[in-house]
Amino acid sequence: MFMFVYLITDAQIDVDKIKDKASKKVEKQVDKQVDKVLDNTEKKIEDKVKKKDNSPTGNTPSEDEENNSANNNTVVKTVPEDNPKLASYTKYDFVPGDKVLLYEDFSQDAIGDFPALWTTNGSGEIRTLNNFPGNWLYMSSEGNVYCLMKDLVLPDNFIFEFDVIAPVQGEDVYPGLCLSFFKSSEDWLTDELLPGTMGFHLQMNITSWNAAGYTNGEYLVDSKSELAPILADKSSHVIVWVQKRRLRVYHQRQKVIDGPTALPEGASYNRLRFSEWGYASHCYITNLKITTAAPDTRSKLLTEGKLISYGIYFDSGKDVVKAESFGALNDIAKVLKENADVKITIVGHTDSDGDNAANLDLSKRRAANVKNALVKDFGIDAGRIETDGKGETVPVAANDTPENKAKNRRVEFLKK
Repeated sequence: MFMFVYLITDAQIDVDKIKDKASKKVEKQVDKQVDKVLDNTEKKIEDKVKKKDNSPTGNTPSEDEENNSANNNTVVKTVPEDNPKLASYTKYDFVPGDKVLLYEDFSQDAIGDFPALWTTNGSGEIRTLNNFPGNWLYMSSEGNVYCLMKDLVLPDNFIFEFDVIAPVQGEDVYPGLCLSFFKSSEDWLTDELLPGTMGFHLQMNITSWNAAGYTNGEYLVDSKSELAPILADKSSHVIVWVQKRRLRVYHQRQKVIDGPTALPEGASYNRLRFSEWGYASHCYITNLKITTAAPDTRSKLLTEGKLISYGIYFDSGKDVVKAESFGALNDIAKVLKENADVKITIVGHTDSDGDNAANLDLSKRRAANVKNALVKDFGIDAGRIETDGKGETVPVAANDTPENKAKNRRVEFLKK
């Protein structure tokens, strides 16, 4: 609908000309919309003909936030990413280890509270989101939030994973986040840019990455990249792989940073910090996991006869193998291809949340889908693989904390 305001003067107005001009303007707008629809339709047809994979970043993010009347918490209007094909993650060469060192999903914390196992010199609270499951720590001000890992000294090789949402809250907002690991015996709450005796930080935003290690306040080599930055208004799964001095960072089908000498020599870390300095947005984080670095798959499977994997990913309560599982599955497939006489049984396990019978069924379906991925995507003979599921009946830890529950959610590969 168009509204026209006429200024009446002494001059004679040609009403017919005005009507004709308005009609042509409407027709022009309609033509634009028709052309837009046709262009979109043609593009979809071309994509189908060429069989090109659609990018998971194609969803249109919302720039608004609304109030959740049930708990008065901000809910970001976002659209979850589709599950891309496993084959699109061929550069995901990381494989999580067989031991969980830390897991945090804030499930033990009350909505609206700051999490009990963290501290801050800023502010934040636990919130829920309408299109992404679970509890999320909302960083509601500039400053730092620290995970209280007083008893945890990380090994030379470890993998850190987490989910982050960087909401767009206005035209002048520049969504981003900074992650730091460092070694310190001082108080937790420090505003230093390079805290402790040594460490590294990873800056991530919607346009780029920047990683840098340091020792005694002096920077080492900077590693920068504009590949696959974190997504605005969507959930990004970020993976940080530390191997002594080497730092690798993965996101959205790509290895975005690979710095062979990015980290300090002989470093060990006992502090984990997130901050938002220099960024105008306030991010959400959840599903933080630290595992040991990749096990010797060949030795575990062929010699010991059993491999526990925390690198096979599923959404909560679902059985679809996520694309981030490529590295772990590829590692298993290599061993099976090189040892053609080896047969295995894949066994799924869950934590104790939910109904016992439902968990048993879920574990069986997950194991079956892992087999399907090995057969379909990696060419393994289906006759060499059997599947089973134990649900919550064979825990490796008590189901009393998020970390222990994460240990129980696993896939096991057993040599027959």
